[in-house]
Formats: sequence, structure tokens, C-alpha cells
Amino acid sequence: EVRSGEILGIAGVDGNGQNELVQAITGLRKAEAGEILISGKNITNLTPKEIIDSGLGYIPEDRHKRGLVLDFPLYENSILGSQRKQAFRKGLGLDYRKIREYTKKLINEFDVRTPNERVSAKSLSGGNQQKLILARELDRDPSLLIASQPTRGLDVGAIEFVHQRLIEQRNKGKAVLLVSLELDEVMDLSDRIAVMYDGKIVDIVDAKSTNELELGIMMAGGKPSDVQ
Repeated sequence: EVRSGEILGIAGVDGNGQNELVQAITGLRKAEAGEILISGKNITNLTPKEIIDSGLGYIPEDRHKRGLVLDFPLYENSILGSQRKQAFRKGLGLDYRKIREYTKKLINEFDVRTPNERVSAKSLSGGNQQKLILARELDRDPSLLIASQPTRGLDVGAIEFVHQRLIEQRNKGKAVLLVSLELDEVMDLSDRIAVMYDGKIVDIVDAKSTNELELGIMMAGGKPSDVQ
């Protein structure tokens, strides 16, 4: 359960089911059991489009493979997932004038360092690529934001920018699910922390009342009572 107005962090050693969990929620993998609800709506095994329309924002763990089409210009990347919306349509096609204006707005609001909105996504630095993904996902005003490895490969300035935006979402009353292999990041940002081991959530703890040792033991398959 991820509550409105909180960041729930998922901690775990890589390969313990974090990616599979995110893929099931986002519609990239079929859930074999259970139900997934967003604001009371059952989204289990819906298409990614239907899940996005239900209020999901997604910052993928690999911005090159899942977040962007690197050879596309920024203005086309800025509407991925929203290209069917009437605001971007003109007859049977796309209204590129409106799309470029929309992209300029995102670039300004999220401080994406780029010569213009026409350059390809691959021409940007990693930090600016991540800013564009953040801008696109947050502008949809999602009820639930999944941020999977959101600062992987970024410099200090970009990491701070991403962290601030995640905290802003929480403060706006949104639910944020943070998946990160960086334990410090999970501990610093989360209100609660769910620990995954061997494909299961073994416990959920308050971030303020836990510590690295306790989390590390649970991440290795132990129990909090094993802490000496």
C-alpha cells in the first residue's frame, strides 16, 4: 500500500523482485495473482495506456530503453504516452505547433538545458534527459508516481533536482513509490521503507526509526530481531 502524501521506498539487493513488481504495476508484465488498485480502480493487467490514463506516472530504471526514443526530437519525446490526447491532435494527425509550444513550456519549467526543442533526445546529457522524463510524467499530474532508479548515472546537481521533485510530489498529496538500489537515497527520501528479499516484501518499517544495519539484515533475508 502506497498512501497519498508519502514516499514509500523499496530497498533490496538487485534481483530480488523489484523490477518485476514495477513491471506488473505499469502493465509491462502480466500479474499472475493479486490485484493492483489506483485510487480504488482495479488496473490489474490493463494495457500501459489504460494504466497511464488511470493516474500513473512512471520514471523507468533505464531512460534510454524505456524512457525516451533517443533519435526522436524533444518535442516528440515530450508527449510519449499522451500523443492521443485531443490537445495535441489536428484532424487525423498531430498538431506540431502546439506540441513544440508545450515542449518549450516543459523545458523552461524543468530547466532542461538544450539549444531548442528540435534537437534529438540523444544529444542531451543524462541529467537533462532525466529532467525531460520528469517533466513529461509530472505534467500529467499523476495520483501515483513510480520512480525506479531515478538518479542512476546522474551528477550531484541532477540528483538534487530529482530528489526535490519527488519530495514536491509527496507534499502535493501524491503517492510516490521509490525503487532504488542506493540505500542512502531510500532512507533520505522515504517516509516508510518496504524491504524486498527473494521476490517478497518481508517487512515495512518507518524510515525514521530504522537504520542501515537493520535494513541490511532484512535485505539479506534476516529479521530485525537478528540485530545484536
